Amino acid sequence: MHIKENSPPRRFTVGTGDLKFQMSDCGAIRLDADEQVTFVTDDGAEYDVARKDWGFYATPSLNGRLSGFGLRGALIRNRKTGRYFVLLVRTGHEQEFEQYCAQETLAVVSWLDSTEALDRLTTALGAAEALSPVPNTN
Repeated sequence: MHIKENSPPRRFTVGTGDLKFQMSDCGAIRLDADEQVTFVTDDGAEYDVARKDWGFYATPSLNGRLSGFGLRGALIRNRKTGRYFVLLVRTGHEQEFEQYCAQETLAVVSWLDSTEALDRLTTALGAAEALSPVPNTN
């Protein structure tokens, strides 16, 4: 793992309309294949990113470890730009998340935090093969 800290952090403005706020770009982490980094909140919520030779596992399992870490995945769409994002919401902070969505013109397409919700999404996308069990080849 290689860390490049931005000191001082690069500051930039984000947000829509009159509701803008400052973000700080604190640095960059470069992972080699089969390395992982864990981000932790003050209240103990955790978020893992793992690098593989083909790319990244961007989250722990959405309907497993992520919820155990105190986070809920949500697929959202910005209604102004049409862009989609996967956001991770701290369990118990849904009200703040809803306020943020209203402020930033975001709409929840689907919560990605339960097997049932993910199976409904899979079925709606016509990816029924993904729901089939792996054949036993023993």
